[in-house]
Amino acid sequence: MLKVNGIDIFYGDLQVLWDVSFEVKEGEILVLIGANGAGKSTTIRAISSLLEVKKGSIEFEGKRIDQVPAHKVIEYGIVHVPEGRRLFPEMTVEENLIMGTLKGDAKKQRRATMAHVFELFPRLKERRKQTAGTLSGGEQQMLAIGRGLMSLPRLMMFDEPSLGLAPILVQDIFRIFKKINEEGVTILLVEQNVRQTLAMCHRAYALENGRIVLEGTGKELMEDEHVREAYLGI
Repeated sequence: MLKVNGIDIFYGDLQVLWDVSFEVKEGEILVLIGANGAGKSTTIRAISSLLEVKKGSIEFEGKRIDQVPAHKVIEYGIVHVPEGRRLFPEMTVEENLIMGTLKGDAKKQRRATMAHVFELFPRLKERRKQTAGTLSGGEQQMLAIGRGLMSLPRLMMFDEPSLGLAPILVQDIFRIFKKINEEGVTILLVEQNVRQTLAMCHRAYALENGRIVLEGTGKELMEDEHVREAYLGI
């Protein structure tokens, strides 16, 4: 579904990704693991065309997208739920969800999709007229996910969705990921909660210092000696 082919990324003169290549298969949950500063968020931002690809290419369903403007990437069915949620704090829950429906099909199906989001997140339905800035951290993350779903995505990319959440809320969010995936949405997940993500995902890649150093199934990486020592503390 998605192919990242040997990309180099820079921030100004500083190179942060070197020859990064991986693929996401349709229908799977794929995870990028790595320490802070390894290049995980940068990789997702490159796929969203928020960063320029200096070398290499990115393809989605056989079409090159790394030269597509960021506001057009969503038209391919790709949604990016960023770190920090990036909600509109002065707008209500309902208004934030509507902001995810600005393209054709999503706009036409807005009512049905919103009903589905409220089924997934009953708490959002209870707070639909409440401003996003007054929600708890967990509720804001639910809203960020819900807004992404409103765009009718085929591929959803999540950047550190569990950041700052209590462990019980993290479990809830991960259950939602599995449900979304079972409903046919492919997921690319960047997450520091390595143990839980590897237990849930189909496949994973490890990034270190801007380079892919390992790949395999979640189970294979869980059993890898380097991963166990570096990320799981075993």
